[in-house]
Amino acid sequence: MGSALWKKEWALHLMIWPGLLIVLIYSYGPMAGIVIAFQQYYPAKGIWDSKWVGLGNFEYLFALPNIWRVVWNTLWISFMKIVAGQIVPIIVALLLNELRLAVFKRTVQTLIYLPYFLSWVILGGIMIDLLSPSQGIVNGALGFVGIKPVFFLANNDWFPFVAVISDVWKEFGFHTIVYLAALTAINPALYEAAVMDGAGRLKQTWHITLPGVLPIVILLATLSLGNVLNAGFDQIFNLYSPIVYESGDIIDTLVYRLGLLDFQFGLATAVGLLKSAVSLVLIAVSYMLAYRFANYRIF
Repeated sequence: MGSALWKKEWALHLMIWPGLLIVLIYSYGPMAGIVIAFQQYYPAKGIWDSKWVGLGNFEYLFALPNIWRVVWNTLWISFMKIVAGQIVPIIVALLLNELRLAVFKRTVQTLIYLPYFLSWVILGGIMIDLLSPSQGIVNGALGFVGIKPVFFLANNDWFPFVAVISDVWKEFGFHTIVYLAALTAINPALYEAAVMDGAGRLKQTWHITLPGVLPIVILLATLSLGNVLNAGFDQIFNLYSPIVYESGDIIDTLVYRLGLLDFQFGLATAVGLLKSAVSLVLIAVSYMLAYRFANYRIF
């Protein structure tokens, strides 16, 4: 039976192998480098001849004076991104769902979706120009109403919020489409019954629309917990500077500086390994919560 099934589906199995090989080579193969986290690694000596230090890199890591500030920045920025990344797309999806002019609705969807395809190298330059204290349009508007210019990207009080707002601007168009797709699954008969009972648009939204998309909201919110230690390296790296390390330095940027700028490869690997281990636990917990509250299964 198994042999007959293999002969029947051999082409499908053959299609899997290229992707499987890529995963093995580029995802599992480099995991051998984890051993660097326990060494005083020097590229000239390689893995085999570098000095073994055991947990020395981890002890040094937790002794760094700024490590807990970096962890806090990562958690704070990630948490704000998760919350704002859920609320804004829901509101926009509800507003778009009320539009009756199809051409205008599709145009708005396209415009808000465009930033999702741009890299942070491009968007970082746009944000720098927009927030420039001398020529930026944002400070120009503030100056028009009598407010002094604010250097948003060099202010520790403002930088985390700039990171969150710009991330939401880039990502909310994609998530809005997800919620719009969820709205199409709501039975129109529920709205017709609500109209017959005298419910207005606000009550229909509160009692029908929001409960209808609530499972998707719970699912996306719980799955996003696995990324709570990923505050967005590409974005932060293109926006931050040493002036805002106090509020903008995250785990990924710390790893970058330790490994590529300070050549502390063992310490950088230790940080990355610790982050990966915590992220693995968080991902497992998020999938358990998704199964518990949204009946989501991987297979």
